[in-house]
Amino acid sequence: MGAELGIRTRWKRWFGDDPHPVSHGEKLLSALGAFFGILGLLVISNNVLDIQGTALVVTSMGASAVLVFAAPHSPLSQPWPVLGGHLLSSTVGIVCAMLIDDMLTAAAVAVALSIAVMFYTRCLHPPGGAAALATVVGGESVRALGFAYLVTPVLLNVLVLLSVAMMFNAPFLHRRYPRWLAELGAANAASQATAEAAPTEAEEKLVIAHSDLVYALSQIDSYVDISEEDLLRIYQLATQHAQVDGDKMPQAA
Repeated sequence: MGAELGIRTRWKRWFGDDPHPVSHGEKLLSALGAFFGILGLLVISNNVLDIQGTALVVTSMGASAVLVFAAPHSPLSQPWPVLGGHLLSSTVGIVCAMLIDDMLTAAAVAVALSIAVMFYTRCLHPPGGAAALATVVGGESVRALGFAYLVTPVLLNVLVLLSVAMMFNAPFLHRRYPRWLAELGAANAASQATAEAAPTEAEEKLVIAHSDLVYALSQIDSYVDISEEDLLRIYQLATQHAQVDGDKMPQAA
């Protein structure tokens, strides 16, 4: 027992606390979903590009697979950020490669502009930076395709990834993708629970309005990878847990 605690202590000292404390089953599901998604992308890209182009394109898609399958409800993982992030960033990369002769400068400008474009079009997706970079340094096979590259393989790859994510996560209510499908299921479950048990007076006083969460998020001048709906859900779970713990505490005589 002492040896086991010692190992755990050293593990936490080296790697810190787990920032993503999900079950082993959830971790394995994320890995399995990514396997099917990337396998489909490799088959498509390998038939269109050479090995260098395939490696670069699938690298950015691999980063998207981490978000879509390991964090399916993140704002960064939703369909529009995935689709817009790859397509718009790849477009920026193609234009930069055409207009800027020096490849190093073109690559840097492409990544910088892609971030700005994604911010203003509300489709911030970290792999979009890699997508922009791939179009500049992807080699002759990418340059030869020109804007056709946006359709095949980029658009086709994105559609495959999103389709696999929707089908793979559909059987699991807590993982359904896009996020609104999971929220719909959770809302139905919550409405049934509400019909069975009315909230207590203490719970009603602890409810945070949606507008309050929107205001709070707007005061943080940085991108926060969580939605106001998720924050409200977390707060509701916390207040319910606090209420249960309060009911269990012995009452003073």
